[in-house]
Amino acid sequence: MPVGSDGPRRVVILRHGRTAWNAEQRYQGQQDPPLDDVGQAQAIEAAALIAAMHPALLISSDLQRASQTAAKIASLTGVELGIDARLRERDLGYWEGLTRDEVRARYPEEFADWLAGRDVRRRGGENRQQVADRACELLNELPDVPLTVLVSHGATAMCLSSALLGLPQTPSVLGALANCHWTELRHQGSAWTLRAHNAGPPGPVIPSLTPDAETSDADA
Repeated sequence: MPVGSDGPRRVVILRHGRTAWNAEQRYQGQQDPPLDDVGQAQAIEAAALIAAMHPALLISSDLQRASQTAAKIASLTGVELGIDARLRERDLGYWEGLTRDEVRARYPEEFADWLAGRDVRRRGGENRQQVADRACELLNELPDVPLTVLVSHGATAMCLSSALLGLPQTPSVLGALANCHWTELRHQGSAWTLRAHNAGPPGPVIPSLTPDAETSDADA
């Protein structure tokens, strides 16, 4: 990707605030629950930190938990909010709407693959490379500005970050993003580098599901 004349290009990939389904450890995928009260408060707190970075471009997933989070940033910065479905969460097929315990009981072999870091294909939906491809397609179309903020989801953030950094999609190398935390990447020369991961408001960094390696992939 090109680099602007004023310095390196930076991208912040922010995960949305908490939903009731997050609190219930329920797999969301492309289902569309809104932020709960905790998520709304998280979004306000994160928006203040993001606004202090002076983003030039703000794009969100069209799912409301992401767009509601992004709207808090837009209101503080005055940056116009763009919406793009390519930042949606990974399609999780027939796991969507089920809790972690329900998936464990109904699909034990698939759940074991999930915990082992393997890409679960039998449930339908998308694999990680497909998610990375659509998110990268969007990023490649965006103008070259000093700081772009993408408001997305756990799996999509992980897949996009891994693709840009040249990391394998399976197994996941990056840890799970907590709600309203972000990954920051910088592009300079010919490569992307990692500046920060799981950055966010002060306090404990607690992904939705712990301690398994695949927790961010669930957006549960």
